[in-house]
Amino acid sequence: MVIEQRLGRHIPHNAIYRILLKHGLAEENKNKKERRKAWIRYERTHSLTAVHLDWHTSKFNGKEVCVVLDDSSRFVLAGGEFDAATAKASRELIEKVLNDFGAVRRIKEVITDHGSQFYANKTDKNGKSESSFSSFLMENGINHILARVQHPETNGKIEKWFHDYEKNRKSFEDFDKFMYWYNSIRYHESLDEKHYLQTPEDAFWRRMPDECKLNQFLIRMDRDYNATEKV
Repeated sequence: MVIEQRLGRHIPHNAIYRILLKHGLAEENKNKKERRKAWIRYERTHSLTAVHLDWHTSKFNGKEVCVVLDDSSRFVLAGGEFDAATAKASRELIEKVLNDFGAVRRIKEVITDHGSQFYANKTDKNGKSESSFSSFLMENGINHILARVQHPETNGKIEKWFHDYEKNRKSFEDFDKFMYWYNSIRYHESLDEKHYLQTPEDAFWRRMPDECKLNQFLIRMDRDYNATEKV
C-alpha cells in the first residue's frame, strides 16, 4: 500500500511474500505449499453402465419430475411429470429403459439417494428392510448404488439436469418436447472434447461398447424404418 501510494507501482502480495521468504524475513506456510488435487470428472466409460434416478418437485407446474439419466452420456433414457413421487413410477421408468434399450445393452447399476421411493428406511417386525424398488432391481440383475447421506455430489449429474429443467421447461409445450430438445438438439457442454459439439443422444450411441454396435445398428435402422412408415 505504501509503495503504491508513493511510487505509483503495485506489487502483488505473493511477490512480496517470496522476497521476504528468500531473505529469511517470513516463515513458509506449509498449508499453501500443498497443491490442490486435480479435479477429476467421474463418469462411466460406456453408455448404460450406470444410470441416475431421482425425484424433483417442479417449480414450473408443481408436478413431481423423475428421470433416468445415463451417467456416461447425460442422455435421458426415460422420464416424466407425475402427480406423486412413488416407487411404482420409479420402477416403471426403469422397466421402460429395459424395454427400449435392453436389446442393445442392459443397465448394470442404478444410482439413487435414500428416498422412500427407492429405499426402505424402516425395518419390519423381523428387522428386515426391503423396498419394492430394490427388489425389482435385484430381480433384474441390476446393482443398486445408494448415494452417501448428505453427499449430493454423488448424484450431481441429475441435479444439474433438474437445474436445466427449471431453466428451460417453460419454453416448451410439454415434457416430451423439452426432452427431445435436451437429448437431441442442444449441445451439452460437459461432454468430452474429442467429439465436441455433441448432444447427449450423440454421446449415448458413440459410447456404446464395441460388442453392442451391431445391436445398436439394427435397432436404429428399425426405428428409422418405422418413422418413415408413419410419414
